[in-house]
Amino acid sequence: MSIVANEDEIQDALERIAEQLKPIVAGQTTAFIGLKSRGDVVAERLVTLLAEDDTATLWLGGLDVSLYRDDLNRFETSPSLQGTDIDFDLDEAHVILVDDVLYTGRTIRAALGALTDYGRPKKVELAVLVDRGCRELPIQPNYTGITLETCHEDNIKVTLGHGDEEESIELNAE
Repeated sequence: MSIVANEDEIQDALERIAEQLKPIVAGQTTAFIGLKSRGDVVAERLVTLLAEDDTATLWLGGLDVSLYRDDLNRFETSPSLQGTDIDFDLDEAHVILVDDVLYTGRTIRAALGALTDYGRPKKVELAVLVDRGCRELPIQPNYTGITLETCHEDNIKVTLGHGDEEESIELNAE
């Protein structure tokens, strides 16, 4: 595995995303919904960076899409459910879905399906820490911290504190 980004570079990527989002969230209510299990950490860190603007109202939630995945029947065991934490109304809300890595687009497709159980947002955008390409569905991020060129066989490992070891983004190229 080679380190693609260390803790400082991850922080720089988060700050770039936050800078792109500042004019979007200023003066309005925006719901940041992080996809579990690391998108919620990225969402929390973005909300912390954006909280400096006291004109913005920022909601923070976490979404478990395990049961919405289209490959659920491929798992030999039941998925480990992590729970959803959305305690606000999504009807007519501006939602920023947040994930750590965007790959094929299937997790985001599942998240869009899961969101409908919690309301009908006015607008949904996507922020990702890492866009690694290799899309299988026509889903693109609105806000990206780091863009990598990868192959389907490659593996990306993101560690972000909160129980993880040292923060880093690692690429295992096959």
